[in-house]
Amino acid sequence: VFYMLTYVLTTLVSFGVILLLARAGFECDNVADLKGLAKRSPSLAIVFLLVMFSLAGVPPLVGFWAKLEVIVALMAASHTAIAVVVVLFSLVGAFYYLRVLKTVFFDAPSQDSLDTYTARPITAPMLLLINSAAILVLGVFPGWLLALSIGSVKAALAS
Repeated sequence: VFYMLTYVLTTLVSFGVILLLARAGFECDNVADLKGLAKRSPSLAIVFLLVMFSLAGVPPLVGFWAKLEVIVALMAASHTAIAVVVVLFSLVGAFYYLRVLKTVFFDAPSQDSLDTYTARPITAPMLLLINSAAILVLGVFPGWLLALSIGSVKAALAS
């Protein structure tokens, strides 16, 4: 449950950034569409950095704790081989997340994508900011969400 909530939160933020980048006649549906986002919209690029690092499992973000809890549970159940596979696949996933960040921060924007970000009503960026803050705060203080997750599983199993 903790892993699911963590990844729902981070996925919502990542798709929120992608939706903010869309405009009439342009959909941000390829990694190449993110080229130079850091130059076009530094705030969205920072939000995207937090999301990608969380998905990759970089501490102190909440995605790290989600992956760690899965690995600890596997080790406690004596599934060491599966835990090793999880770690290896996490490293492969991190490689792909870092490639996306390379595109965002280090690739020059294409001529077609120079004007892809236009101002939106303040509500959408504020929601992204709140969710991004939650990724960071829950990463630094994961106990609350973890306790809530454990309580909900116990309640579901008891009924």
